[in-house]
Amino acid sequence: MRLEFAPDATKLPSPSRDRLASLAKRLADQKDLRLQLLAYAGGEGLSASKARRLSLSRALAVRSFLIESGLRSTRIDVRALGNKTTEEPMNRVDVDVVER
Repeated sequence: MRLEFAPDATKLPSPSRDRLASLAKRLADQKDLRLQLLAYAGGEGLSASKARRLSLSRALAVRSFLIESGLRSTRIDVRALGNKTTEEPMNRVDVDVVER
């Protein structure tokens, strides 16, 4: 699942909330699965340090929503990758389901 963010935004976009809530509900009973959040940020004039902080804020917003939706924090891995991508859109959080 790919969640797109506005260039300077850290708040979880409204359309993403329904998709994430649905995912959390599906994973609630599947204890052998966990989520990996890969967060990115990019754009003109964005230093590597600021991009990493921005991507971390986005990942933490997604993580907080998932926890509020009933997923345990121990099942969520966060990776703030900043501007280490060439793939579009650059301002996003990729949510991957992985086996434990």
